[in-house]
Amino acid sequence: MPTVHLLDYVAGNVRSLVNAINKVGYDVEWVRSPSDLKDVETLILPGVGHFGHCLSQLSSGGYLEPIRQHIASGKPFMGICVGIQALFEGSEEDANVPGLGVVPVKMQKFNAKTKSVPHIGWNSATNTRISSSGGQSFYGLNPSSKYYYVHSYAALYEPGVLERDGWLVATAKYGEETFIGAIARDNIFATQFHPEKSGQAGLRTLRAFLNGDKLQTLASDDSTRTEEKNGLTRRIIACLDVRTNDAGDLVVTKGDQYDVREKDGADAGGQVRNLGKPVDMAKKYYEQGADEVTFLNITSFRNCPVADLPMLEILRRTSETVFVPLTIGGGIRDTVDTDGTHIPALDVATMYFKSGADKVSIGSDAVIAAEEFYEAGEVLSGKTAIETISKAYGNQAVVVSVDPKRVYVTKPEDTTHHTIETKHPNAAGQTFCWYQCTIKGGRETRDLDVCQLVKAVEVMGAGEILLNCIDKDGSNSGFDLELINLVKAAITIPVIASSGAGVPKHFEEVFEQTTTDAALGAGMFHRGEYTVGDVKNYLGSKDFLVRRFESDI
Repeated sequence: MPTVHLLDYVAGNVRSLVNAINKVGYDVEWVRSPSDLKDVETLILPGVGHFGHCLSQLSSGGYLEPIRQHIASGKPFMGICVGIQALFEGSEEDANVPGLGVVPVKMQKFNAKTKSVPHIGWNSATNTRISSSGGQSFYGLNPSSKYYYVHSYAALYEPGVLERDGWLVATAKYGEETFIGAIARDNIFATQFHPEKSGQAGLRTLRAFLNGDKLQTLASDDSTRTEEKNGLTRRIIACLDVRTNDAGDLVVTKGDQYDVREKDGADAGGQVRNLGKPVDMAKKYYEQGADEVTFLNITSFRNCPVADLPMLEILRRTSETVFVPLTIGGGIRDTVDTDGTHIPALDVATMYFKSGADKVSIGSDAVIAAEEFYEAGEVLSGKTAIETISKAYGNQAVVVSVDPKRVYVTKPEDTTHHTIETKHPNAAGQTFCWYQCTIKGGRETRDLDVCQLVKAVEVMGAGEILLNCIDKDGSNSGFDLELINLVKAAITIPVIASSGAGVPKHFEEVFEQTTTDAALGAGMFHRGEYTVGDVKNYLGSKDFLVRRFESDI
């Protein structure tokens, strides 16, 4: 196969990018030193995380000038995520670190007063020169497609400015702000979105760039631009609880309020509920149009060397065929290996990222970290898993999984915690409640409410909240809308609604009655009662903007 070179400078999950490049027919070689660049024909600069950290890494490694020379030579160059940001003059994320200055624009942080930040999800990349009567797109971008973005800083778009300098520009809109999603000029192509995580639409752009297929003519119906087609879609996430069953096999399971064993009976015998194989089910949900796939490791895989954890192999195999974001949760903590070696949470997370994960999810340890944060007078230690991982890989790489349960009280004064007046009183007629945090899969409660927890982890650097609800788990009765609205009002980072989905209408309710950023389903998908496509078709019929699965490239 023809070869493309990647420059890896601790850029997060690059395995998926390698898999995507292989998928479109190219081999990958790594740039190991600045001197390697003189012999490179096609160079891709990927990256996630902090602008200043990434540019400083490139600078200290001696890569900046060789990259400039490669671009100036006219050889093909592609930047992805922080790779596009590196082309700009600089970023508000770190004003003291300059970019390459190829594009005379500075990155700015999204307005967090009007929307969730980071901007996470599937959005547009529409060529500014396309008209409703048809036109040309570049490198396979299509205005009817959606692409996966995850970033807090963006190059805000000023009409005509870059185009006058010969740049082709594709934009997306997030709330009231329009930003640059992709640019191209001469030998340069760069995307703020992740093509390797953008399904078939992303693979199409990679193939077009690597094949040198810069301009394509679109049919008039493809180039029609309407407000309905542009903007951030509603994310539908498929979640797979993974554990070993009694025979030692890895299976996808689903519990009733976290009890994953079948009820005792003639046929069941109290065995772990087996709903399928993790890799096969992840691929199935990808092909149904899932916007993300989340694996939650709900067993500890004891007596297993950290480097050989079963979830690492699941991620490696899944990332070969699933080109949407993958999140892994469970066991992301400081740990001791079987040989007695202490392994920091950051190193555990790094293993997952190298195996194909895009985000890691932290549960019980986040609760303990929040308690310590408040005990220290709301002072950060700098040593928690959330802080160390987000500092290295960016806050968008850290999800905190929250497992609260309702505690009813007669009146708000009966507790020091954040209460709500609920529309769903308990059997005793109490109409006030607060949401108590739990750990260890809901088996242990803590004297911490959900608002305290999410506020603390946002300060620590978490980029997203996976909001479960023990009272709703396995109920198929719909999401806890009151809980979701409570949490959304407390923080600015995105929230994924989880627990309780049983029918497509529940997704309509959560998107209509809350400002949640995404919604997650599990049992209803695993049991085959509904597909991800069924949910998206239903939402589409109700005029919600959703991403449609595109056919193979």
